[in-house]
Amino acid sequence: MGNAARFINTGQAIVDVVLRIDALPEPGGDIFASGYQMSPGGDFNVMAAAAREGARVVYAGSIGSGHFGSLVREALLAENVEVLHAPVAELDTGFCVALVDSTAERTFISTVGAEGEVEVSQYEAAGATPHDVVYVSGYSLVHPRNRAALCSWLPRIDSLVIVDPSPVIADVDEGAFRAVLRRADVWTTNAREARIVAERLGVADCLPESFARGEELSEAAEKLAKAFGCTVILRSGSLGVGLGISNGSIFVPPLKVEAVDSNGAGDAHTGVLAANLAAGRTLGVAAARAGIAAAMAVTKEGPATSPNSEETSRAYRDWAAGFPNAEQIEAFDLPSAS
Repeated sequence: MGNAARFINTGQAIVDVVLRIDALPEPGGDIFASGYQMSPGGDFNVMAAAAREGARVVYAGSIGSGHFGSLVREALLAENVEVLHAPVAELDTGFCVALVDSTAERTFISTVGAEGEVEVSQYEAAGATPHDVVYVSGYSLVHPRNRAALCSWLPRIDSLVIVDPSPVIADVDEGAFRAVLRRADVWTTNAREARIVAERLGVADCLPESFARGEELSEAAEKLAKAFGCTVILRSGSLGVGLGISNGSIFVPPLKVEAVDSNGAGDAHTGVLAANLAAGRTLGVAAARAGIAAAMAVTKEGPATSPNSEETSRAYRDWAAGFPNAEQIEAFDLPSAS
């Protein structure tokens, strides 16, 4: 992308172990999986998407020194991600077992390894500058050491901070939740997580019970932006994305595709969004390209299926040609850049 800005990821790269089963066994029972897959996951997916979009990606978190840690480290290096820190001695990287039944329902059991033991000095070593984009995951805020390190470090940097609350945002300590919300420049969330945050802030009336039209996403995103005190990106799968700032909003239509596997779509969106903001593109362009990459990702099986930048650019040109207000979307930007 031709500039010095970096995408600094402070989240957790782990290993996903996916088992396909007919149904969960009864207590004390045993079943055989019809298939399985083991691959790097968690924030690896976000970093891979950003790197494929052309960003200079830095991983500021921890990696273990065991088998799972080696899998993650090798995968990150293969995606040209800069890994700042040596493996943690005597700790492996954690893993998540995902049980996928015949209805496509997913049940998760996770462990915590080296990725949950990050010191503030590790984040400081990234040397974040005002040109960089820093990503924070809600998962980091449930690990005590990571949470303390982030709450110490984030107020001291001038980078653009993007927060993805993740499914665990309801369990995050109130003090850390408020501190990260105060520091966030961009809050990117799906509708379920947005509702949880809105309920915690006492502004649940900002959101309808469900979204029937894409334009409702932009209206809700603007209300949330006022309540949250930052830019809000409200994602709702195939319906599209709403972008909201304190004094305006816009709807970004989706790229229509036949979905095969939705796993990792949100990660693809966040990674490509961050990569484009780091490149100096407007929020509208960043969100449109992110939505296109996420749509393309769901047409393939697997969690890390985000396309490369050339593939996204080709699809983006076709997408933009189909909407008369594409120029308005492209011009929509963060408040500080408008």
